[in-house]
Amino acid sequence: MATFAFIIHPIDPRGDVKKRFKLLGTYLPISVIHFLSAYFPPLILSQVKGIRSQATGEEVKGWLLACPLTAKRMIEVPVEFAYRKIIATCKLAEKLGVDIIGLGAFTSVVGDAGVTVARSISVPVTTGNSYAVAASVKALKEAALKRGINVRESTVAILGATGSIGKATTKLLASEARRLILLSRSLDRLSKVRDELPTGGEVRISTRLEDMREADLVVTAAGAVDPLVTPGHLKRGAIVCDIAIPSNISPEVERERDDVVILKGGVVEVPGEPDFGFDIRLPEGLAYACMAETIALAMEKRLECYTLGRDLEVEKIREIERIAEKHGFHPVIYPEMGAAGPLS
Repeated sequence: MATFAFIIHPIDPRGDVKKRFKLLGTYLPISVIHFLSAYFPPLILSQVKGIRSQATGEEVKGWLLACPLTAKRMIEVPVEFAYRKIIATCKLAEKLGVDIIGLGAFTSVVGDAGVTVARSISVPVTTGNSYAVAASVKALKEAALKRGINVRESTVAILGATGSIGKATTKLLASEARRLILLSRSLDRLSKVRDELPTGGEVRISTRLEDMREADLVVTAAGAVDPLVTPGHLKRGAIVCDIAIPSNISPEVERERDDVVILKGGVVEVPGEPDFGFDIRLPEGLAYACMAETIALAMEKRLECYTLGRDLEVEKIREIERIAEKHGFHPVIYPEMGAAGPLS
């Protein structure tokens, strides 16, 4: 079976650095961690074991690698500098002899979303965003069903609708929701997204987060270092699927809004008995869909640059959903929060 590498980077500067360098993560000021992250080399974090295809019974082997740049630094540094760091981490994967590389978190969206990186190395690269969209939409729809919310009669808000994940999510939901509210910082770019949608339900565009209060269902996919959504932005009883890494949801939402259900988008159950060898901040047996796309492509022996760039193809989203399901990956509702009790 083909082998893979998946690249991650520090999202929580102190917490993530402590996992590998306990003293540095404990005692260095966060500002210093951000600064020094530009000078750390790429790292092999762990070897991944125990993931077994349901279709073939074969175990796939892989590695988790770390690109040292924190999320804050990934945005602050010149894009060419970020490319060099990501490419250096991919070169480390090349030395391991892997057959396909997945880009995680901000490494998948910086600059041209993987295109330049893929041109600079000999191994196929995927961002994993196609399956992240598919898994998130499925989890949101299942959560709505469990709460008795009819998607076809609902208003759905999508924050970050002009980004690659937000735009693809919009396209998938356009034919299902009664009304869409598309949110981003640019009305011009929002207008272009709206013009690409099939005719049907009502579509509203806005740059005001307050307009999210009209939505029964919310998808957050904005590329931001700091949280954007606060308790006052959400309708009573809303279900929120947060696809963004780092999260777009302020911690105050969980503390102050027990009527709201918050789902972490793009979380899937992994076939076999997965051992990632590193804390990926998910319960045992679960992984992020972007990582799962990389693994599923290795299982399928589809060694190609599957998802690159900012325009995700709906047909590819549906195809990777079928491939992942074939090999035993299944989207899950995670976590389950809200006054209405568990969704399962």
